Amino acid sequence: MNLPGRIFGMLLLAAVVGSGSEADDGPIVIVIAHRGASGHRPEHTLGAYRLAIEQGADYIEPDLVATRDGVLVARHENEISDTTDVADHPEFADRRSTKTIEGREVTGWFTEDFTLEELKTLRARERLADLRGTAYDGRFEVPTLQEIIDLLVEVNGDAARKGRAVGLCPETKHPSYFAKIGLPLEEPLVEALHRAGWRTPEDPVLIQSFEVGNLKKLSGMTRLPLGQLVPADGRPPDLARAGDPRTYADLITPEGLAEIATYAQSVLAHKRLVLPPDTEGGLGSPTALVREAHEAGLLVHVWTLRAENAFLPPSLGKSRGRAGIGDMAGEVHLFLEAGVDGFFTDHPDIGVAARDSFVEGSRGR
Repeated sequence: MNLPGRIFGMLLLAAVVGSGSEADDGPIVIVIAHRGASGHRPEHTLGAYRLAIEQGADYIEPDLVATRDGVLVARHENEISDTTDVADHPEFADRRSTKTIEGREVTGWFTEDFTLEELKTLRARERLADLRGTAYDGRFEVPTLQEIIDLLVEVNGDAARKGRAVGLCPETKHPSYFAKIGLPLEEPLVEALHRAGWRTPEDPVLIQSFEVGNLKKLSGMTRLPLGQLVPADGRPPDLARAGDPRTYADLITPEGLAEIATYAQSVLAHKRLVLPPDTEGGLGSPTALVREAHEAGLLVHVWTLRAENAFLPPSLGKSRGRAGIGDMAGEVHLFLEAGVDGFFTDHPDIGVAARDSFVEGSRGR
């Protein structure tokens, strides 16, 4: 592994000391709470992040977008009709609009059209209500990045005495779009992280993006670790906008991975890129991605593992309908056998238990 990879490995070790995730002779595998414990609470709320920490997640993941007054807040998208009660607020009815985001027309309400004060009058809703219910709708605000950092500072003050710290894995959402409308994400993100004392490759932070230029810009602004998000298909939106013909598939060739290693320390890959589905309703043999990324000095973290049958391969589902809880632990074990360095999950309780049982089993081999 090259130097950046070694440094990031040190980061992971620092972040999960005492968490039971390190085998005697094996790798460290981190559990990243995808939008918090979003299988149990509405995503991107302090309630979801706090529960994820209680469930043992090594990192929590906020997706970041900007308000009209330039404050970074946590939402999966800047369009918020699916995740808040904005449609129930008649005072904001005239804010509904149609915009083009990464080449796609989107209609709804957008964070960049609200001040933080206005956004704080809204309440979060469950995005996947058909699978997860609505019991926690209306209980949580839209949190700011600073509020999430404050939560981690509070938690890690206690955790340090127990030999465990929790890291932050922020994603910049649509950074080119926000830069174009005069609300760049990079500067306020780096400023907030540095102000919190997170500045070095050893600090428990991993910044992620689907864009290439965004990460290259960040690599010149901070020494904190960076991760290139790679979906199962498509093109990086900033490259497409610039007329660059490369696709995400090109980014994970040996040549593409070598370039990623010049500005990032991790590949955050859609799970099908590591274990594609087979024809029997299960998962097939591992691709070459983990091996080739490791050869390039990069770590590999896959997304997103979820416990509901709707998101599991049929062979791991159980006969209780789409919303029933299947064998996510079995899926976790398959990815750990494939050599991944970590995974994102909506269910950190199941993910942590499955990771720890796998590690314990590895010690006995």
